[in-house]
Amino acid sequence: MRKQEGQNSRMKEILVVALILLHTCSQVATSGSHVEYLPGIEGPLPFHLETGYVGVGDSAAEEGAGEVFYYFIESENNPQEAPLMLWLTGGPGCSSFSGLVFEIGPIKAKIEKYNGSLPKMVFRPQAWTKACSIIFVDLPLGTGFSYAKPPYLHRGDWSLIKHAHQFIRKWLNDHPRFLSNQIYIGGDSYSGTPVPVIVQEISNGNEAGVQPWINLRGYVLGNPVTTMEEESYLPSFAHGMALISNEIYMSLQKNCKGNYINIDPENKLCLRELETLHELMSGLDIHITLKSKCGLASPRPHGFWSPRSLINKFRRHLSSDLPMPPISCRSYAYFLAYDWIRDDRVQEALHIRKGTIRNWVGCKSDEYDFDIINSVPYHTNLSQKGYRSLIYNGDHDPLVPFMSTQAWIRDLNYSIVEDWRPWLANGQVAGYTRKYSNQMTFATVKGAGHVAPENKPNECFEMFIRWISNKPL
Repeated sequence: MRKQEGQNSRMKEILVVALILLHTCSQVATSGSHVEYLPGIEGPLPFHLETGYVGVGDSAAEEGAGEVFYYFIESENNPQEAPLMLWLTGGPGCSSFSGLVFEIGPIKAKIEKYNGSLPKMVFRPQAWTKACSIIFVDLPLGTGFSYAKPPYLHRGDWSLIKHAHQFIRKWLNDHPRFLSNQIYIGGDSYSGTPVPVIVQEISNGNEAGVQPWINLRGYVLGNPVTTMEEESYLPSFAHGMALISNEIYMSLQKNCKGNYINIDPENKLCLRELETLHELMSGLDIHITLKSKCGLASPRPHGFWSPRSLINKFRRHLSSDLPMPPISCRSYAYFLAYDWIRDDRVQEALHIRKGTIRNWVGCKSDEYDFDIINSVPYHTNLSQKGYRSLIYNGDHDPLVPFMSTQAWIRDLNYSIVEDWRPWLANGQVAGYTRKYSNQMTFATVKGAGHVAPENKPNECFEMFIRWISNKPL
């Protein structure tokens, strides 16, 4: 209770500061440029791409400010009326380039043998931009192509939230043609923690009369980190997926007594069973249990973001140089795409400001303050205000098991409007869904892992298109 009261107090303080900064900031705060061609892609782009920077913070009022880099893809279908979504990739500190190229954007790496030349990119037919304009942002500062101005501002949940709030209002000021469009905030993985708070900050700003008024309608979260206790569901997930035996699971329950996070160092029996669990899962891709661990490359840091993680031994930060895995590996696409985005010709075409970053990296999760330990109360507030939400989980994700998401949704105690049922894509079961009274929809994606749109692009495309169009899954 004291922790939550502290969070609420901190939220009010941040809102006051944000309101002051938003009122005093310049009305024209963005620097965007149209991108018609990209190296590695034949011919002009068949969609509207704009890249640019938005200044956030105020060096006169705080320790640091910076420039947030973004990729803006205009909807390929009726952009004047299509919804607009701000998308943040998780991490924390993973570039939105990941969402753009590996998940929901209109381009992806062409999988072919690497010969040392610039990798080729092709178009993704299941891009969510076919029905929604999307702004992919690099947040927090220091992520991707975003950069901080000295003195350096520390990275954390609240600074990310404040800067995202500033970003969207400044961007809309400079793009007034989208002011009447429905606005959604989206993200996956660790973004499950800050995104609901960003939505609430925007809503509070609207109620306080901050301009421009934002036509906020809801939010989308995939495999969301929400309570920082997701790892406690790993044993039951592993048991349900037949990754551990009944005997090991029963021993875990008995010796750990349901506590798989704050473990007494003297509880040798519990620690031993957890070590067995880790060993049995060590040959699997930690992002999706359907695949084996493959090669040296990894799209994101391994393991959880909490230092108390049970699977910290899997954790490994991305280096600035990503080793080349076998072409058969899932991570081969990351090797190609990272080589592409680091090319000087590509960065010039994207209008990257020279000298602002030393070397682009996919994820930078160090030096980050985990200010918010539980975002569930924000879901409650947003539902009471009438905002729509789509929460989805790949059902083979061991990092954020679907049972952990179901548990905190169940704790919200919402009435069920439409009970558990399969949802279909191309006439086949693509997952299961349940709809709640407070405009919240939960869905599993069958056979998907931690990055569900990457594993199941067709199914996730169908899911999103139906939901964003206010149609049942």
